[in-house]
Amino acid sequence: MGFFSRLFRDKLALTGLLIVLGFFVLSVTSQYIAPYDPSMIDVNKILSPPSKAHLFGTDELGRDVFTRMLYGAGISLKVGFVAVGIAVIIGTVLGALSGYYGGLMDIIIMRFVDIMLCFPSFFLILAVIAFMEPSIFNIMAVIGFTSWMGITRLVRAEFLSLKERDFVLAVKAMGASNARIIFLHILPNAMAPVLVSATLGIAAAVLTESALSFLGIGVQPPTPSWGNMLTQGQNVLGIAWWLSFFPGMAILVTVLGYNLLGEGIRDAIDPRLRQ
Repeated sequence: MGFFSRLFRDKLALTGLLIVLGFFVLSVTSQYIAPYDPSMIDVNKILSPPSKAHLFGTDELGRDVFTRMLYGAGISLKVGFVAVGIAVIIGTVLGALSGYYGGLMDIIIMRFVDIMLCFPSFFLILAVIAFMEPSIFNIMAVIGFTSWMGITRLVRAEFLSLKERDFVLAVKAMGASNARIIFLHILPNAMAPVLVSATLGIAAAVLTESALSFLGIGVQPPTPSWGNMLTQGQNVLGIAWWLSFFPGMAILVTVLGYNLLGEGIRDAIDPRLRQ
């Protein structure tokens, strides 16, 4: 049974995949399906509850919450994908070098990883953001540059195992360069756990971005993100529950979807984990 067959037979993984695809489609098509402009202010509709005209109600400026959530989906998912992409590139390169060459290079890289892991990731991100201008680009970069350590360890472990396999020894005997062996022969066989880690990492990045925006040092208004929408909703929680409920549920469902999909991919790659 192939990878996709095992993945699609897992109902929870399939549910996670549908959630992920659903939010992805909504984020890509938000400018076409959104009923209003996300910045349009209507003083006659301030804090209106959910209705046919405004499915998720309006905020303190009369802006349509449903529209802003659609645009916020694009922001949150963009942060997740770009941040994880940065982390995967850094972690894969360092893990490959550490696992393949070993020796002094392995010691230096892994001690640096240990030092980075000594700092709680979220507080490290807060410290870095404090010295930078809050923006979506800085958020993506900071999350990516502070979340590569786990991927480095995964790739290193795979390289330590794979570099002793017969197919690698045969390629070495044929005179292939180290770069060719690393990137064309070992790395493709070491990417399975990285795929799982990246999927779960997107969920973590979405949560981190939401937390930073909630604290006011992430994506800045008037650009909508689920985190800063939660911040705006907390001030009027008693009279406008929808301002916090819908963004909170969007974060919950998105993170749940990526976690279910990540677990499903892990089980599909190695079915023995089900035993």
